[in-house]
Amino acid sequence: MTRIDVVCTHGSDAWTCAVDVIEEGSRSRHGVTVKDDDLARLDPAATDPTDLVRRSFDFLLRRESKESILSSFDLTVISHYFPYYETEIRRRV
Repeated sequence: MTRIDVVCTHGSDAWTCAVDVIEEGSRSRHGVTVKDDDLARLDPAATDPTDLVRRSFDFLLRRESKESILSSFDLTVISHYFPYYETEIRRRV
């Protein structure tokens, strides 16, 4: 079973999220930036990006190992690798 722990803090116009992916006794750590505009577009009802980031990591883990996920990235970068990401993630709201 995979556990995705997300802790987000807000800055001036973006959120910074620390993400730990824990599975089978190993862990990977990631830093994710979510701009306020991106949060509003991808999850309009959300007051913070914690759930969006967790769902985004679930999306990624269905396609690649935790070790293959970048250690630090802006959330919108996912669309560069998976063009259908935003369409699919908005459906999961």
